[in-house]
Amino acid sequence: MTSDTTPTLAEALAAGTVVLDGGMSNQLASAGHDLSDTLWSARLLAERPEAVTEAHLAYFEAGADVAITASYQATFEGFARRGFGHDRAAGLIALSVGLAREAATRARAKGVTRPLWVAASVGPYGAMLADGSEYRGRYGLSVAELADFHRPRLEVLAAAGPDVLALETVPDAEEAEALLRAVRGLGVPAWLSYTVSGDRTRAGQPLQEAFALAADADEVIAVGVNCCAPEDVEAAVETAARVTGKPVVVYPNSGETWDAEARAWDGRSTFSATEVTRWRTAGARLIGGCCRVGPEAITSIADTLRAGADPASD
Repeated sequence: MTSDTTPTLAEALAAGTVVLDGGMSNQLASAGHDLSDTLWSARLLAERPEAVTEAHLAYFEAGADVAITASYQATFEGFARRGFGHDRAAGLIALSVGLAREAATRARAKGVTRPLWVAASVGPYGAMLADGSEYRGRYGLSVAELADFHRPRLEVLAAAGPDVLALETVPDAEEAEALLRAVRGLGVPAWLSYTVSGDRTRAGQPLQEAFALAADADEVIAVGVNCCAPEDVEAAVETAARVTGKPVVVYPNSGETWDAEARAWDGRSTFSATEVTRWRTAGARLIGGCCRVGPEAITSIADTLRAGADPASD
């Protein structure tokens, strides 16, 4: 956890905006690492953990206040397919938090003095399938079955001591309900972030209904969207703020489209850090980038946010 002198993330959000990092996968790929298998960046937890630390450090040095761990696709089931037993898988899942903590320590040693936090990534069920279904949802599982899938990994991540659990890229309100059930009693706050298309979840539910699930969840300190087109952000932020009254988290991808069969991105980037002022005005308090958004963009976001007055402090 953070030190006694560091505010909690919830306290920081009450005071103003906080800068998230960018995409872990693109940072690792740009460093020359092959992420083509089904474990994606989680494979490097076993094979090149120092590369994960370096990726986190690059974002801290770029201006990010929060590192999101490389555990998005780290599941017991996914590691089992690669021959890892339960204990080894649990160790790798926990290691993701430790690597982000190590990066924060190294960032402070290099002169970064602002508070730094670690968010433990909890990807959706579809991320484990590695077939692009996290952008569709509707897996054919019940809420109870999804909660049973998520709870063991959440317990390991919570025990590793992150500042917050990032329930992210959630495509379906039913999976959000399962995740909210699974985080109860863990003693670690969470944010809930949907991947969306227009004014609906990827599974087609209206965002107003999807966000409402978290409105009364005491564990949830922020609600919002990630890994969506930048063009879909502003309206979603307004809806999340209005429906929940909570700080809003937002970290879109570059605007390109993921081709699950080719395991590659195509299209053109539409991400612009100049949009963050509007997102903040709409209610966003945690702002960063997701896939294909790198350290240079995070620096631009940080510079933009820190140059202007914070609505929360007005």
